[in-house]
Amino acid sequence: MNDTIPFLDLIGPHLELEAELTESFRTALRGAMFIGGGALTSFEKNFAAFHDVAECAGVASGTDALLFALVAGGVQPGQTVLTTANTFIATAEAITQAGATPEFIDVDERSYNLCPVKLRAYLESCPRDAQTGLRLSRRTQTPIAAVLPVHLYGQMADMDAIEEVAQEFGLLVFEDACQAHGAEYYSKRDKRWRKAGSIGLASAFSFYPGKNLGACGEGGAVTTNDPALAAQVRMLRDHGQSRKYHHDVLGYNGRLDAIQAGFLDIKLKHLAEWNRLRQAAAARYDEGFKDASEVIAPFKAPDSRPVYHLYVVRVGDRDQVQASLNAAGIGTGIHYPVPIHLQKAYSSQGYHVGDLPLTERLANEVLSLPMFPKISEIQQNKVVEETLKAVGRALPGLSSAH
Repeated sequence: MNDTIPFLDLIGPHLELEAELTESFRTALRGAMFIGGGALTSFEKNFAAFHDVAECAGVASGTDALLFALVAGGVQPGQTVLTTANTFIATAEAITQAGATPEFIDVDERSYNLCPVKLRAYLESCPRDAQTGLRLSRRTQTPIAAVLPVHLYGQMADMDAIEEVAQEFGLLVFEDACQAHGAEYYSKRDKRWRKAGSIGLASAFSFYPGKNLGACGEGGAVTTNDPALAAQVRMLRDHGQSRKYHHDVLGYNGRLDAIQAGFLDIKLKHLAEWNRLRQAAAARYDEGFKDASEVIAPFKAPDSRPVYHLYVVRVGDRDQVQASLNAAGIGTGIHYPVPIHLQKAYSSQGYHVGDLPLTERLANEVLSLPMFPKISEIQQNKVVEETLKAVGRALPGLSSAH
């Protein structure tokens, strides 16, 4: 019996849906419909409805989704966008590619998302531009135009507090929802549950294969409640065309192809159940680690329904713990080992070790454990058992059958 436990399972779901996926591909192949068309339109409509928004525009990747959302939303070259360094580099790349400059705010100690208190404190410390009234970045002296929170690991940031700060300082709000398909947040301002991707001016999703809703290749989407912004994204993704060979703006080649759209439309029908299974798996992990002070399990905010794209714990001597788990046949990951502000690609911005202390501490402590919808209780028991062994604790009464 193979006792290895993968970090994620990309084979099982595709085998279960193989007949539907194959038929979708056959339809595209026989109709020679590879770009645009009914498959794309259907997916965009259904994905928008799933996230309670008016508009969805499919694009080639999550990075394109971030870029097109910022550009269509009005971020200008020479401006600054505030975000977090505790994320994948695409968050910052998109800001840079839009001609703006990312400025990094430290995170909340429990959620690991952008901290609204630190966001406000930073803005209050910035000088005000006499002409526009916008605050100016302390580092570059450029106008701060927007804030881009990341719903990291599938848990939404504190959007009420972030929006309150943004409104006070005249900032646009965009959401990086690339890890948060179907996540929810209870807005006390709106007195209702809100879906990821439905709160900011525009939001970005990624359909990289390992995401909760993953393509069989690359893909992404922009969601918004602004029809004009969505129309602008659709032009940007297609070389700036308003209609064929009429280029109203300088655009990009950033389309979501029809084959991937068809695959995603099939998978979307299963997303709510897959997320429910992830939440159940996370609850089992939580129970297994509840008495282990050496393992900090993910914090679940009372006003949040995370979808656990990743299940990330914090441990001391992380590298040793990871090595022990790998030796036991358990796949793991680190998200993320080098914060963006300390990446070589952003060295020109002059950040140093110590500038974002919590973000830097997390980079040395976080460890992503196996998480996928069909992970079994037996597999999870082994993960918990081996993790507790690695941090030096005896197993607290869990079944060790595997």
